[in-house]
Amino acid sequence: MFRHKILIVDDDRLLQNSLRNILTENYEVTIAGSGEEAAGIMARSRVDLVLLDIRLPGMDGMETLETLRGISRETVVIMMTAYEDIKSVVTSMKRGAFDYLVKPLDIDELEVIIEKALETLRLRKELEELRGQYLREFDFDNIIGESAGIRNALMLAAKIAQSPDTTVLIEGETGTGKEVIAKAIHYRSARFGMPLVEINCGAISRDLVESELFGYDAGTFTGALHAGKKGKFETAAGGTLLLDEVGELLPSSQVKLLRFLEEKAFYPVGGAEKKQVDVRVIAATNKSLEEAMQAGTFRSDLYYRLNVARIWLPPLRERREDIIPLALHFLDCFNKKFGKNFEGISSEAGEKFLQYHWPGNVRELRNILERIVLTEKGPSLERGHLSQAGFPLEKTGKPCNLNFSLPLSRGLEELNRELICKALVEAGGNRSRAAKLLGISRPTLVYRIEKYGINTDRS
Repeated sequence: MFRHKILIVDDDRLLQNSLRNILTENYEVTIAGSGEEAAGIMARSRVDLVLLDIRLPGMDGMETLETLRGISRETVVIMMTAYEDIKSVVTSMKRGAFDYLVKPLDIDELEVIIEKALETLRLRKELEELRGQYLREFDFDNIIGESAGIRNALMLAAKIAQSPDTTVLIEGETGTGKEVIAKAIHYRSARFGMPLVEINCGAISRDLVESELFGYDAGTFTGALHAGKKGKFETAAGGTLLLDEVGELLPSSQVKLLRFLEEKAFYPVGGAEKKQVDVRVIAATNKSLEEAMQAGTFRSDLYYRLNVARIWLPPLRERREDIIPLALHFLDCFNKKFGKNFEGISSEAGEKFLQYHWPGNVRELRNILERIVLTEKGPSLERGHLSQAGFPLEKTGKPCNLNFSLPLSRGLEELNRELICKALVEAGGNRSRAAKLLGISRPTLVYRIEKYGINTDRS
C-alpha cells in the first residue's frame, strides 16, 4: 500500500522520537538532525512532506527551506517554531512554505495540517497529470495533417500560443477543426489551468446574446435571476473565451465586443458598474467576415480588432493527402471506444474516400467512421461498409487510381511514403501527374519526395 513519506528536520531528539511514534502508523517517517542532512536525504529519495524546525544548528530553517525547494518544488514544507519566531515563519511562507506549527505542538492540529498539506499535494499532482494529458492531446505535432495548408495553420497556431493575450481569428468551413485549434492554443499557452469558455453566437437567441456574453444585474428584465448572472467574459476570467460563429452577432453586440477588446472591460446588461477582466478572445467563423464587412453586416473596426492573428483552415477536399491518415486515426479511436478490431481500410474503400468531396469536412469523416465501427465488423473497412453507412459511392471528385492496402498498424510516415511511391509508379514517374492523383500541389509532392528520401529514378 502506498504511504506518503515525511521527513522530520529537528535537532531535538525527544521531539524526533515523539513525532516518529505519532506518525509512523500512517506514514513512512525519516529523521534528519540538520538542514545539511535533510538536503542529502531529499537528494537521494522522494519526500512528500517536510516538518522543518526554524532553528537548526549550522544551516538554519530559512536556508534549509531554500535548499530543499531547490531540490524539489513539489515537496510540501511545514515550518515548526517557537512562538517568538512567528515573524520568521511568515517570511518563510512567502518563500514557499505551506503552513507552520507553533511549539509545543498540538497533536490534533499537527494531524489536520499534515492531511491538508498532503491533499494539496495530491491536487497539485492531479493538475500536473491533467496538464500533461492536455498537452499530449493538444500537441500541435499530434494533430493529424500532412498537407501544406494544415501544417502552415498549425505552425502559426503554435507561435500564437506563445503569446498569452493576442486576439485570434480562426476561419474555415464548418467541420474543419476550428475548435480543435482554439483548444490547442489555449492549452499550450500560459493560460492553461484557467477556464476555456465557449459560446456559439449563432445558437443563442439574438436577444439573449448580450446577457450571455456580459451577464446582467438583478432585476434587469422579466424572468432574470434574482441575484443577476455572470456572463461568459466574467466566467472566463484569466482564461480564454472562444466566440464561435462570431459573424452572427447583432450590431449592438458587436459594439460591446469592440469596446471590450479596446478596454478589457464591460458593463453587464442593465448594470452601471464597469467590470475589468483579463481574457484572451479567440473568434471563429465559417463565413467570410471580409464579405460581411463589405455587405455592411459586420463592423470593419471590430473585424480589424479580431484579425490580429488570423488562421485559415482549408476544407478537407483541398487537403486530400490528409483523408486516409485521418480515417485511420478515427478508425483506431473508435476501435478502442467500441471494442472493435478493424485493422485497416481496403484499397477500394480508400479510393472512395479520396474521390468524395467531403462537404462536412473532418467532422463528416469522423461521423462516417464512428457509424461504421459502431455498426459493422472488421477486420477491414470495405466498400460494402460505406454503402451500409449511407456513404455516397458515386464519384464526386477526381479519380485516384491507386491500388493499395492500408493496414492500421503501419506508421503515418510509412503510409505517406508508400502513397507517394505508388502514385509515382502509377504516373510513370511524372511528378505533376502523381501530384494530381494524390490531390496535392506539385511543390508539396516535391517536398514530400525529398522529406522521405524517395529515389524517383527507380520509381
